[in-house]
Amino acid sequence: MNRMPIRPKDTNAWVMQVWASFVVSFAAAGFSIAYAPVDSWVRAQLGVTFLYATTSAFTLSKTVRDNHEASKIVSRIDEAKIEKLLAQHDPLLK
Repeated sequence: MNRMPIRPKDTNAWVMQVWASFVVSFAAAGFSIAYAPVDSWVRAQLGVTFLYATTSAFTLSKTVRDNHEASKIVSRIDEAKIEKLLAQHDPLLK
């Protein structure tokens, strides 16, 4: 039994919406930090914190994706082993 898993592909509209949302949120946060009525060192700290949160979000999403893909591969390997065992087993021969 050879089943090729179908990987769903995101539509171009979804990809554009995700990127637009990211750009708008990044610009809004940058604008808010730049024009906040605080000292420059506080503004710099907010900027660094925002960039750190952004990179952490990318790292987290990549880690979740990688773990999900790894679990799919492991389950496919386990499924192949079970299919091989079942194919070798003949209940009538004993």
